[in-house]
Amino acid sequence: MALEITDSSFKDTVLNSDKPVLVDFWAVWCGPCRVVGPIVEEIATEFEGKAIVGKVDVDNNQQVSVDYGIRNIPTLLIFKNGEVVDKIVGVAPKEVIAEKLAAHL
Repeated sequence: MALEITDSSFKDTVLNSDKPVLVDFWAVWCGPCRVVGPIVEEIATEFEGKAIVGKVDVDNNQQVSVDYGIRNIPTLLIFKNGEVVDKIVGVAPKEVIAEKLAAHL
């Protein structure tokens, strides 16, 4: 299951991780986010132990959203060693998201 990441947990969970991290920036009211949500959950299960997969609710965690210039949701960022190494904006097929994350293992 994808972790809930907040403004206060972002540094420890994402930036200080020794594994790649996929972060889904989303909101409850966002239709396309509801399409990507189940895909992110599947990827979280498939990559368990190899990568961290989490979700940031942009309405409740505005600081992280501002820090990373999130203007459209869903936006998926992949972090490695505390740096953004890949980005997907909008709805993407599971295979595309999984391939991008796997490339950073």
